[in-house]
Amino acid sequence: MERFDVLIIGAGLSGIDAAWHLQRRCPGKRYAILEAREAIGGTWDLFRYPGVRSDSDMFTMGYSHRPWREPVALGDGRAIREYIVDTARDAGIDRHIRYGHRVLRASWSSTDTEWAIEAEVAGDAPGRLVQVAARFLIWCSGYYRYSAGYTPPLEGVERFKGAIIHPQHWPERLDCRGKRIVVIGSGATAVTLVPALAKDAGHVTMLQRSPSYYVSLPNRDMMADLLRQALPERVAYRLVRLKNSGLSWLLYRACRQFPQLMRRLLIGKVQGILGPDYDVATHFSPAYEPWEQRLCVVPGGDLFEAIKSGRASVVTDRIASFTESGVRLDSGIEIEADIVVTATGLTLEPLGGARLSVDGSEVELSRLLTYKGVLFGDVPNLASIFGYLNASWTLRADLLCAYLCRLLRYMDRHGFATVTPRNRDTAMTKRPLVEGFSSGYLLRSLDALPKQGSRPPWQAPQNYPLDWASLRLRPIADEALEFGRA
Repeated sequence: MERFDVLIIGAGLSGIDAAWHLQRRCPGKRYAILEAREAIGGTWDLFRYPGVRSDSDMFTMGYSHRPWREPVALGDGRAIREYIVDTARDAGIDRHIRYGHRVLRASWSSTDTEWAIEAEVAGDAPGRLVQVAARFLIWCSGYYRYSAGYTPPLEGVERFKGAIIHPQHWPERLDCRGKRIVVIGSGATAVTLVPALAKDAGHVTMLQRSPSYYVSLPNRDMMADLLRQALPERVAYRLVRLKNSGLSWLLYRACRQFPQLMRRLLIGKVQGILGPDYDVATHFSPAYEPWEQRLCVVPGGDLFEAIKSGRASVVTDRIASFTESGVRLDSGIEIEADIVVTATGLTLEPLGGARLSVDGSEVELSRLLTYKGVLFGDVPNLASIFGYLNASWTLRADLLCAYLCRLLRYMDRHGFATVTPRNRDTAMTKRPLVEGFSSGYLLRSLDALPKQGSRPPWQAPQNYPLDWASLRLRPIADEALEFGRA
């Protein structure tokens, strides 16, 4: 069995970041990356639907150690994929990736002080299993199921004669020119798809059960352009990253502390763009407060331009059933369609669906407490990278990767082979891992996720300043961490 010091699961945005930090901060560690797919990129290799892009600016979504050089702030899928691939290639990380390795099981042995990983290898012999071992596991496989997205039960869907597509599995050669398209959903994916499809389709209808909040942002960051001209590249990048992370945090806090004011401002901005005669009260006035779900970013106002031009429209209603030629709504209206796109969300799948065991006992992830949002109570040498939902994912992923390298260096200096978080606070209560968010994909799967505690260090705050202080400034050793020797 091949053995490593560290094994990283997943070669997406977070996995490549973890490998970069490991190479830079823990030189000499022997590591490998197991990637279930046949390419680098994770989400940005999987999603290929028209217009796919980031909904966070790339100055904070990008790596802290590699400036984003594209002119647009909200990068498209191709540019982000190339950015990740280039990072891996330039750092030599790509040589450590084992493609087509889907992890099925990870088993910890206290006797051997290592994880035994069983992976299914894709290729000429499907189902072939391999085993590798590692002292430490860093899981970077994301938080949703790659094999299938979420589609709710749809009455009469078998009667529909057209094509039904989920954005997670977009057909490569789908011809949308002149077609009548219905996009079911109102989240980030739908908001991206509608203006992209409207360029060539006959007409695109965004069919939503309930509205979302939208914020229109320019395609380019003017301050970034100015600083790039006046300062060295890395200095400019860090300043823009600091500025944008601060502004996004202030926007989030304003929405939480002054929800009614921010609701009026956000909806009022949409009304101003679409004009006084547009029924914003029906189609752009959510029932929830701002930032209970992610704000949907509209780069350059492209969604609103598509609506104003008549190439796209918004319908707010519930689906009664599908018909042979379209979708019938509760109101009795039928929307005719050649193609229906179900932009209805993700299915959460922590740790890629792999099974865990410690010394022969199965580990139920939903019963575990997360330590600082990265380690797991009573499970040795296991970390998982879970980013922010209220800001750029990478802001937190980058903090966690740097923290894990601090932890590994501390263990090496003191001759420790294992680290296991132990909760000795019997009075502490368990809480959901993510609180204050009402997104459907979270509510459907909260019970399957690990929990956080009511007090530090068992909390996983969606709070960049708190995380920065906890992960960068506080000592590694505390009363909750139990270290052991081989």
